[in-house]
Amino acid sequence: MNKPPVSISLSSYGADLVRQRGQGSFVEVLAAAGATHIEWREELLTLEDPAQLADATQSRSLESVYSSPMELWLAGQSAPNPELLSALKRAKAFGAKWLKISLGYFTDNNELQTLALQLQQSPVQLLVENDQTLHGGRIEPFQRFFADVEQHQLPIKMTFDIGNWQWQDQSAASAARLLGRHVGYVHCKAVARRADGKLVAVPPTASDLHLWGQLLRHMDHGVMRAAEYPLQGDDLVQLTSEHVAALARLGQPRLEPAHV
Repeated sequence: MNKPPVSISLSSYGADLVRQRGQGSFVEVLAAAGATHIEWREELLTLEDPAQLADATQSRSLESVYSSPMELWLAGQSAPNPELLSALKRAKAFGAKWLKISLGYFTDNNELQTLALQLQQSPVQLLVENDQTLHGGRIEPFQRFFADVEQHQLPIKMTFDIGNWQWQDQSAASAARLLGRHVGYVHCKAVARRADGKLVAVPPTASDLHLWGQLLRHMDHGVMRAAEYPLQGDDLVQLTSEHVAALARLGQPRLEPAHV
């Protein structure tokens, strides 16, 4: 049985370390740990050369997702964010097959025909994520958006961030049931509440992994999934390897042990 694709969001290693070492230094870590994909983070880039990063991933047989913090729809504007075309070009320069962005302020007045024309100009597929904002992180706007995406037959999939629904006090299970068929990428993130009341991403427990496996049943079998939670330790290859293996098992049927 082929293992599902597993990505690592480089933000998982901590902003300070990633900026200090450069994102290219993690290519070998991910390759050695058995990941199939790497998620570049635009907000953590230093003075790295996109062509060199693209070559490095290709040489290690890693595929790339390019993550940008931009929003697809800006408040009060019906046309897509004017930064979209340049973001698609940046993603292509990094050798990425996917560009991950946030939904932003989607309304019934947004021009999806304009969006369709822009997407036709790029080989990069758009992945639209539920973020932690009130306007771009709730189930209902995503239902309306993907209903329009289906109507216009646009090549857009959803990045389903499991943990981010908690910022809106919405059910990840309900979101998976309602939006699962649109998902092309899953951000796996456990969430805890600190003493000051702030929500933060944390590594998963066994119960988190069980829940995630249940959620993936609403999505395409073998959907690409990513770690987006703290991966911090002395041996990053070993640590990453353990989490790659755990994420690859999500949603897979369990094999019963043979009786001797």
